Amino acid sequence: MKSKKLLGLITLTAVVAVTLAACGGGKKSDSGNKNVETEDISKFTMKVKNDKEAIKGGTLDVAVASDTQFKGLFSKIYYQDSYDNYYMRPSDEGLFSYDEDFVITDEGAAKLDLDVDNKKATITLKENIKWSDGEPVTADDLIYPYEVIGNKDYTGIRYDDNFTNIVGMEEYHDGKADTISGIKKVDDQSIEVTYKEMNPGMLQLDGGVYTSAMPKHIFKDIPIKDQEKSDAVRKNPVTYGPYYMSKIVTGESVEYLPNEHYYKGKPKLDKIVFTNVPTASIVEAVKAKKYDMVYSMPTDNFPTYKDSEGYQMLGREELAYTYVGFKLGTFDKEKGEVIMNPDAKMADVKLRQAMGYAMDNDAIGQKFYNGLRTGATTLIPPIFKTLHNTDVKGYQYDLDKAKKILDDAGYKDTDGDGLRENPKGEKLTINFASMAGGETAQPLADYYLQQWKEIGLDVKLATGRLIDFQAFYDKIKNDDPEIDVFQAAWGVNSAPSPAGLYSRNAAFNYSRFASEENDKLLKAIDSKASFDDTKRKEAYDAWQEYMFEQAPVIPTLYRNEIMPVNDRVKSFTWNYEETRDFYDIELTAEKR
Repeated sequence: MKSKKLLGLITLTAVVAVTLAACGGGKKSDSGNKNVETEDISKFTMKVKNDKEAIKGGTLDVAVASDTQFKGLFSKIYYQDSYDNYYMRPSDEGLFSYDEDFVITDEGAAKLDLDVDNKKATITLKENIKWSDGEPVTADDLIYPYEVIGNKDYTGIRYDDNFTNIVGMEEYHDGKADTISGIKKVDDQSIEVTYKEMNPGMLQLDGGVYTSAMPKHIFKDIPIKDQEKSDAVRKNPVTYGPYYMSKIVTGESVEYLPNEHYYKGKPKLDKIVFTNVPTASIVEAVKAKKYDMVYSMPTDNFPTYKDSEGYQMLGREELAYTYVGFKLGTFDKEKGEVIMNPDAKMADVKLRQAMGYAMDNDAIGQKFYNGLRTGATTLIPPIFKTLHNTDVKGYQYDLDKAKKILDDAGYKDTDGDGLRENPKGEKLTINFASMAGGETAQPLADYYLQQWKEIGLDVKLATGRLIDFQAFYDKIKNDDPEIDVFQAAWGVNSAPSPAGLYSRNAAFNYSRFASEENDKLLKAIDSKASFDDTKRKEAYDAWQEYMFEQAPVIPTLYRNEIMPVNDRVKSFTWNYEETRDFYDIELTAEKR
């Protein structure tokens, strides 16, 4: 990259992709179970230890622990949740390689050159990059995702500030232009993208320069409005990763065969199989040695499988956070922006703050997750060491403070039933949405309801029960009026700018919070001025402080994750900078 002199500015670590997940609550810290055994994630390794000689070929069996069928949107342009992302990993590869700080390097399928002064990025493909059907990856395949995501008929959720920052994109999106003026094909191997503004996040993966290609020869004859439902996305994805999807049983499993056209050479296994496994049976499946690896392994019951014979337990910071979100408006899909509702049930910031102080997140992490989750304070996790604001202490458990906030804001129990009415004296019932899945989902949801009742709030489960993962996010995305409050989680981006989750143009802004001050603070984070370390830190600190005060969402837990890996697996590293996990992986025995 031309901008290597700027790499020293980026001194943080991050997470690879936007993902979705769910979690829950806990007990008071002063009355928690003192006998809970807690874990220290720093003592886990991320690299498989296996010195045995590898066999030739073999089949790798991988489980994805999930209580819902996967959607099967196997496209970086269209996928929406972490489960589909797990299934894409052996077959789908981004354009760029990156280092431990997610700064883009030159070892991937393409290289990136940034011209900061002229606000341009040049993306150049290496020679001989081919799709799994043997067709070459070309500059047209680099341009095509921009044309799809920017099109008014696009049905996905990735049209956000990163795309509107491209010169000519908004005119194209609004139908005022047939092409995107800021994107130019240089030759068959390279394109040039011109931006309105540049920021230091662009040096990192997913920091503003789009990281995926799309096989135009496959999609060009499919109307954009129909692509998400097409076989090209759901049944026969064409990719350029080390393996390709050879058989998909919708919602249940995916088989992969080696991609003989892979630019680094043919991978070493004969086959990989990913299978959906309910969380209720995944521990027994591990003990029976049915799988070589498990993604999304529950951490709430870690003691029940930590010593499973024949497995190594890899562990790492999940680089994600759980949060409680408050519905404050809707998303106008035509305009592509958040519309705040000043009359929303949760519009009063004091009500949101009080609910935050009623949750004991430190106890939740200890009692329900054996220390594998910890209380969260800001929306920039501490893994972003230089950007996490340590001065923001978050909503520390304080029932008396929560009650006083409600008293001062006019939420009083006017009819003597022990539950508060709103400041107008009207009955206040708050509908809380939480997801089904795992052993702790129900008791954790019950805990939240209990704690909010402790401060006099009548909070009930939306729909009367926990909601399946897919149905939950359908309701959240579509701003179901039955939901006032919800708990969910984000895996933050590898460039930690929060605009993709919290700007007024972000479809992922599920709380539907927007303000001129938030616009200004996010713009400061993603400005050219932020190439200066000090100003960048100041911008991030100011935004975290503002979001703490406004509380449109309240972070509750920082998360860690565990991956059981069978002893016959070799050459696998589960760290975030490793881009070749499935290309390198081998087996040292025919059977587990």
